[in-house]
Parts: sequence; C-alpha cells; structure tokens
Amino acid sequence: MSGTTRSSAGLDTRRRQILYRSWHRGMREMDLIMGRFADAEIGELSEEDLDEFERLIEVTDRDLLGWITGEIETPSNFDTPLFKRLKAFHTHTSPIHS
Repeated sequence: MSGTTRSSAGLDTRRRQILYRSWHRGMREMDLIMGRFADAEIGELSEEDLDEFERLIEVTDRDLLGWITGEIETPSNFDTPLFKRLKAFHTHTSPIHS
C-alpha cells in the first residue's frame, strides 16, 4: 500500500510519476513527508515547481529529512520557495514533525 489518498486519475504522466516516486522513497518518514505534500499540491504545481520537486526527490532521504527538521543546514541551492512550502506543509500538517 502506498499511503496516498489522492487518485492519479486526471493527472498527466509526469505528475503521476512524481506522485508515485513521492510515496516510494525508501524511508517511511520521507514517504509521508513527500507523499502527503504531493497528494495535496501535485495538481497545482507549475512546471518550474515540478522541476524543483523532481530535484528534491533525487536528494537522499537522510539529507532531505535533516533539512526539513532543521538538523542539517539546507544548502542554498535547495533552499527554494518550493522547499520552504514543503517544509511549512510538513510542520503544519504532519503528525511526525519534530
């Protein structure tokens, strides 16, 4: 079971792939963080946002989780408006936030 609550019906191929990859990262905590954000936002993300989200998907779970929780300083090239939205979403909606 993926955990997603959003149907991929009506999404273009790119968005369906991003939604899937968001829920299948490897570390359950990151599945929840990325997957829940994707469930909520995937339909509204611009092409630029999708580019950035795909870039975030490529970051290792350990690093990305550290950036989101503040345990590791976020590199400036990843401290983007989309990353800040992801971090704020996690902080305000997730039962696993720190």
